[in-house]
Amino acid sequence: MNNWSDRGVVEQWHKLFNGTALTQKFAKGEVIDEHLVAQLKHQIAIYRSRLSDISWFMRCLNEPIARQANLEDNCTGHFWEGRFKSQALLDEAAVLACMAYVELNPIRAKMACTPEQSDFTSLKLRVTAALKGQQPSKLLAFIGNEREHQAKGIAFSLKDYLELVDETGRVIRNDKRGAISSNAEKILSRLNIPAASWVKITTEFGQLFHGPVETLQELSSYCEHLDKRRRHFSNSCQYMQVN
Repeated sequence: MNNWSDRGVVEQWHKLFNGTALTQKFAKGEVIDEHLVAQLKHQIAIYRSRLSDISWFMRCLNEPIARQANLEDNCTGHFWEGRFKSQALLDEAAVLACMAYVELNPIRAKMACTPEQSDFTSLKLRVTAALKGQQPSKLLAFIGNEREHQAKGIAFSLKDYLELVDETGRVIRNDKRGAISSNAEKILSRLNIPAASWVKITTEFGQLFHGPVETLQELSSYCEHLDKRRRHFSNSCQYMQVN
């Protein structure tokens, strides 16, 4: 970018933005009044800096997406901060709990009656593929219990995961309130999560966790690794393990 001529910088900027009347005049090759030359050079320096700034690139990329999304949702305000967040899922149980919470969103919203009927979920893709004896290419595979020289994937059984999500979906539906079965409790015992905590996690994940998701031991290791002196959100850890 620093090797570009002033005219090259202005022309590139004008491909993306309108520029100013002064830079438009410069791009056309018109004579610039002497008292405006310093102003023009300052403007070109700003353009050069922004064209090589990744933060400016992300801002320009995000803005039209945010405007379109706000228009669709009939609202205003920051797009990414208000709708998305990033959390560290530090163990297999945290990953599976978060996955189940997302899979069951359509059930809680009464948009679907069963998890496998929920559109736009990974579970539906997995069920559809499993019926054909296949694995969705876009999703990480379930590879069963941990073992030596295991392939890359989720160290859990797909059958157990589908059964767990199905039973949880039945429990959280208002018209089919029930309890986690003994077989599902055995599955949860391998994750070291009590059945009552599992139901709470998969219905209130967003309210319970505002930071890393894991057991207290994992949180301690995580904070130590990042050289953090305080363990924020430690109260939520109680739901991720048998006390």
